[in-house]
Amino acid sequence: MEARAVAKYLRVSPFKARQVADLVRGKNAQEAMAILRYTNKKGAPLIAKVLKSAMANAENNFDMDVDALYVAEIYVNEGPSLKRLKPRAYGRADVMKRRTSHITVVVKEKEVR
Repeated sequence: MEARAVAKYLRVSPFKARQVADLVRGKNAQEAMAILRYTNKKGAPLIAKVLKSAMANAENNFDMDVDALYVAEIYVNEGPSLKRLKPRAYGRADVMKRRTSHITVVVKEKEVR
């Protein structure tokens, strides 16, 4: 049994979000929330929000024990880029890509033996 949450079109670069996602992959859900709370990166509060939503989905939709949850999967996919023009020398313009991300978090319940 697993519960998932997805956040799409978030305004953070996928590279920056993956750095934060790697910190919490495989960790206990409560421990992951504590790590994200004190991580000083732009993607940390966004990933924390998605993780909190996945935990709520597990509790309310699948009757899982919140204390037994762990982050089974977390991945960050690239979303569409917003293209903006930036003025350069001699009247030219360069294209700036403002990248977006799709963040998916899957939580599972630990097996009690």
